[in-house]
Amino acid sequence: MKRVLVLVVFSAAALAAAETEKADDNFSIWKWANFGILAVALGYGMAKGLPPLFQSRTKEIQLGISEAQQMKQDAERRSSEMDARLNALGADIEKFRTQSAAEMQQEGERISRETAAQIKKIEQQATVEIESVGKTARRQLKEYAAELAMGLAEERLRSRIDSATESALVDDFVRDLETHGSQNTGSKN
Repeated sequence: MKRVLVLVVFSAAALAAAETEKADDNFSIWKWANFGILAVALGYGMAKGLPPLFQSRTKEIQLGISEAQQMKQDAERRSSEMDARLNALGADIEKFRTQSAAEMQQEGERISRETAAQIKKIEQQATVEIESVGKTARRQLKEYAAELAMGLAEERLRSRIDSATESALVDDFVRDLETHGSQNTGSKN
């Protein structure tokens, strides 16, 4: 500030010196005195008013720079947090994919096991039902065969037995019953 004031004074003095040669000596002294007073007053006003103005402006600029640096640091911090989140997001997505694939594989294996168990159970039920149906069919077949054999035997016997043979067979049967009946009664006593 002082340098500017000195420069202004010297410039004014040089201009005044150039004019002084042209003008009258009496009038030029008053001009110089007036110019000196004006220069001193301007210099004093500037020396008093400009430093606080420059200081406040310097403080505002420094505060602005400080705030800008703080904002820059906050922005860089947020940017690094966002980068970290994005990187973590990529890792989280990959982790989710891996977990999903593992869960899908486990679920597939579980479904396969359950399906195999159900198939085995159905096969066992079918085997039991087939055996049951087979037993029933064999029993029915035996009954049918027995009925056929009885019917066939009955027909053969009827065709071979006449009334005389029939009476003889009945008599033999009655005698056997009597004999056995009396032996059973005697053995009880």
